[in-house]
Amino acid sequence: MCMYTHTDHDLSLFRRQVWGRLFGSCIEATRMAGGRSAEQAAQLAGMGTSEWLAIEAGRVPGTAAELRSMAGTLECGFERIANLARLCGEAWK
Repeated sequence: MCMYTHTDHDLSLFRRQVWGRLFGSCIEATRMAGGRSAEQAAQLAGMGTSEWLAIEAGRVPGTAAELRSMAGTLECGFERIANLARLCGEAWK
């Protein structure tokens, strides 16, 4: 029998991954609903494809400017993406 004790650090990392992935999944679904490839979306947002895909995989966007460019690309409005970011705020902690 194996017994594993979770530390606060483990839980914090887990929460960050879960909330980051939720954010990324919503971004991916919105991009796909708009009929854009990740490469097209990244180019429109002024990002590298690897940056865009990292966000879809759960990396937290670094700046409000990055969120704004993503909102423009996804044609979803900054308020909507900002609300999503607030909802997934656990990823920023």
